[in-house]
Amino acid sequence: MTYGLDSPKKPPTAFTPALRRASAVGLVLAACLTASPALATAAAPPSHGSASAGQSPGAGLGRYYGQHLDWGSCATGPDDATGRDLDKAGVTCTNVTVPLDYADPRGRTITVAVSRLEATDTRHRIGSLLLNNGGPGGTAFESPPEAFKAMKEVGPRYDVIGFDPRFVGRSTPLDCGWSVGSSWFSAGTGRAGFDRQVALQKDLAAKCRAAGASVLPHISTRNTARDMDVIRGALGERKISYLGYSYGTYLGTVYTQMFPGRYDRMVLDGAIAPDDYRARLLKGSEPENERALSDWAAWAATRHDTYRLGRTRAEVLATVDRVITASARKPLTVGTGSETFRLDDTQVPFLLFMGVADDTDTARALLGEQVSVLAKAAAGQPSRLSPEFAAMLRFALRGETPSGAQAAIICGDVAAPRDPELYWRDIQRNRAAHPVFGPLADNIGPCAFWDRPREEPTRIDRDARVLIVAATGDPRTTYKSSGRLHDQLPGSRLVTLEGANRHAVYGLYDNACVDAEVNTYLATGELPARDRTCVKPAG
Repeated sequence: MTYGLDSPKKPPTAFTPALRRASAVGLVLAACLTASPALATAAAPPSHGSASAGQSPGAGLGRYYGQHLDWGSCATGPDDATGRDLDKAGVTCTNVTVPLDYADPRGRTITVAVSRLEATDTRHRIGSLLLNNGGPGGTAFESPPEAFKAMKEVGPRYDVIGFDPRFVGRSTPLDCGWSVGSSWFSAGTGRAGFDRQVALQKDLAAKCRAAGASVLPHISTRNTARDMDVIRGALGERKISYLGYSYGTYLGTVYTQMFPGRYDRMVLDGAIAPDDYRARLLKGSEPENERALSDWAAWAATRHDTYRLGRTRAEVLATVDRVITASARKPLTVGTGSETFRLDDTQVPFLLFMGVADDTDTARALLGEQVSVLAKAAAGQPSRLSPEFAAMLRFALRGETPSGAQAAIICGDVAAPRDPELYWRDIQRNRAAHPVFGPLADNIGPCAFWDRPREEPTRIDRDARVLIVAATGDPRTTYKSSGRLHDQLPGSRLVTLEGANRHAVYGLYDNACVDAEVNTYLATGELPARDRTCVKPAG
């Protein structure tokens, strides 16, 4: 569920926070946590490859755990700017081979792309810290340098490890060939918009089935956790530490349940409780998103001379409503030339959603510019797009990057209701209370047309000593959900950031209190004696 929008090279996602201060909005690979029935709390059966510390890998998996890794340049060629930047930062890269199907380890294999920034304080080295930025389907391959900076004095004591989960980024790919970059859209203002969504989501599922029928059954969070444990073994680590944001907190929780003796220090930032992880990942976050939009409107009202959206909170919200209403009558045309886009009432709320995951002035200004463009279009006036807005629209509306991994992960994890009328009833029931984000959170998605998952969702049946970080106004993975995870893991500690509408905090929000709590834990391995509360500075 991180974010502001990621850079054009990296598709924005639902939940992912990409470790970039420049990222101003929120997750966008889908634009949702980027988070169906609850995941409950009964014990899951033993899984292939799941072993406690001191145990050997499962039958047939030894060659994966013991494989030799050839570390080298991260650049795949002269045009690989990301790889060259990683090389300059001292990062080395490799591919880890894993089985497509852990039940058939002698069968087909795939690769997982891994990057490493090695510890420089080798005398006081702690171990390896594995990163996941969320999504689902987000990449952390390029994140070690940013994470290293966030870790301050403790950074040199870790090998900081990035990786792209199976079928994401530089790992063995999946491309469903979608004409859009994301499956997250609103149901719109009426039945016509919802019916278009049913047809679209059914088509997206069919395209994924056609493109990846042989691999879809093996794309899941549980298999990503198994891949993580292979990475741990291939690195030669008895235990591994972990920093996960947004969806990455769910992945981390799953790892603690499947491999309880294999992790050391674990930080879960923007956490989601397993029973909140569902095909409609945004369901339950509507109040937080509506509140974040209202807070942004109050901010924009004090800058009317810049954005011309209204002089009061109510006037700005009325402008937003007019934009959505106008887009329902006729799609809004924004941009010029090859950068011309048309947005209807199923797409505009998605853009608003991407804009409210961060309450910094930089992120709010970006949303102000975007809503100003949409308001001009609603009034029939021409407008030019900023490079950031154009990149967002290219991703969301044109499918210019490989698509489908996020949906494949979610739909491979949890089953969704099949009947479109169930979704429509939910939309209508909640529309009045949550007019902007209710039809987005309640909308049908591709999982309604997906084959059922091969495994049951992971259930919490054992405690885990982890550090949870959460902002009280998080509009993606809500503070309530982080609190539920804390309750389900009595050995955990919760660091709360009061007063921030922000998804993903540590190292991304410049809050010295939160950063210090996390870095102290990473340095000492000792959780705080009690839960801690940090405060967003005034101003």
